[in-house]
Amino acid sequence: MNGTLKSAETYESLVYSLKDRHPEIRMSTLVIVRRGPHRCQLQGEVHFDRDIVLRVYERLDFIDRKIAYYSYEVHQNNTLVYWYDPQPHPTDISLALNHPHHKHIHPDIKHHRITAPELSFDQPNLSFLIEEIIENLLK
Repeated sequence: MNGTLKSAETYESLVYSLKDRHPEIRMSTLVIVRRGPHRCQLQGEVHFDRDIVLRVYERLDFIDRKIAYYSYEVHQNNTLVYWYDPQPHPTDISLALNHPHHKHIHPDIKHHRITAPELSFDQPNLSFLIEEIIENLLK
């Protein structure tokens, strides 16, 4: 996956081939919107069986070769199961290991957070998110 954040074209190739690499995906509405020659936004949904939906939002910066911001939500039957975001919580020392990446889970989903060492600003997160859904929600 290294190198996929070097240009919009390489990231588009990754995003638009997800269904080819993950047959569990029923449908994807992911779209990359260019915001200039070196920036873009990724948004949309990835649909799976069992009424599972991954909602994706990313802002990408290809000058710095980074994901500048992201938000990932997983819903099942129109109910929020968990979400990831990089909103800093500097007073929560349990999140320091992989600051600011974390996952919101039940119970008390807004305040119950765990570290998310699999997520990064420096590499694509989509394959991990899809594999997590396949392993934990579809099997």
